[in-house]
Amino acid sequence: MHRFLNISIMLMAVAFAVIPRAAVAQRVGTLINAQPVDDAPANVRAWRIEYWTSGDRNQPIRVTGMVIAPRDRSPAGPRRVIAWTHGLIGIAKRCAPSLGNTNFTLIPALDDVVRRGYTVVAPDYPGLGSDMVHPVLVGTSEGKSTLDAVRAARGIPEADAGSRFAVWGESQGGHAALWTGQLWSSYAPDLHLVGIAAIVPPTDLHRNFKEGSDARVRALLTAYTATSWSRYFGAPMSTLGPRSVQNVMTRLADNNCVNFDAKPKLGTIIGIVIAQRAIRNLDLGAKQPWGRLMRENSPSAAAIKVPALIATGTGDTIVAPAVVRDFARAACASGKTVRFISVQGGEHGTVARTEAQATLGWIDARFAGGRAPSNCGSF
Repeated sequence: MHRFLNISIMLMAVAFAVIPRAAVAQRVGTLINAQPVDDAPANVRAWRIEYWTSGDRNQPIRVTGMVIAPRDRSPAGPRRVIAWTHGLIGIAKRCAPSLGNTNFTLIPALDDVVRRGYTVVAPDYPGLGSDMVHPVLVGTSEGKSTLDAVRAARGIPEADAGSRFAVWGESQGGHAALWTGQLWSSYAPDLHLVGIAAIVPPTDLHRNFKEGSDARVRALLTAYTATSWSRYFGAPMSTLGPRSVQNVMTRLADNNCVNFDAKPKLGTIIGIVIAQRAIRNLDLGAKQPWGRLMRENSPSAAAIKVPALIATGTGDTIVAPAVVRDFARAACASGKTVRFISVQGGEHGTVARTEAQATLGWIDARFAGGRAPSNCGSF
């Protein structure tokens, strides 16, 4: 009898010893592995990372990203961190920027960012580079994976990443930046967010899907989002039309990563034309559950907790400039500190680059503790 009790006690002790270690291993923000990038630019060190973040039911999920740091170690302690949140690049696993060297050309003014001594953390977002549906334009998914990437970077000693960070994002990444700021203080209070730079961000998703003036891009964006949300939320693809149209939409989404240097294939062009015709008179946000999902995943102007720089371009045909401006005005009306920039003639794909130096200067000042500028009331 005593022997049986001793064995039972030993087994219980082993179980209690193993369970906490497993829980710790899957704790959000924990680095799983970091693989050095051998062909990174000469002035940087870079790592492709896997780390834990939190899913829609608060379950731990494995996701990927990249960390880029100056080649020389920091003699002055932890480095300032910029979390770069990328724009829409597709929904397929293979579209993840970290799988290749996309981040080295995608991140604006990267050479200057590194010269200024920043460590850059670039999450892929769930489903890009990892085995799950990519929840495109789903705010909590983007925000949590960004915050946990910043945490995970601290597990790479040579990256010298600190807990103080700014978030800088373009297009879908602007949406991600705003959601990172919205979730930060409740989800990751161990980090210190100093500012949000949201460049050409989708904000009011219902209006964004209606008011973008480039009908071809709007059709492709609808295909990406509808395919993603049908799988992630169970939203019905039948809203978009007959089965033949649904199949075109899913093929467009599954087979096309955004490639800024390549001309689209003929099949892609034909698919976009079909999708464009299908949604010509469709107000997706007026249909349920699509409208509810759009509202739930639109960032809140009242929830910006730190100074924000918000930029648009008057020539943006993808994210309507008026929608971005109205979001900035709403933030101002809520008493937030906002620097709003409207670039005359600026296009969706150019504003982040033309305004990179101004953005970095603004970010530098946030880390330095300077009073954040606001031009509320002047736009």
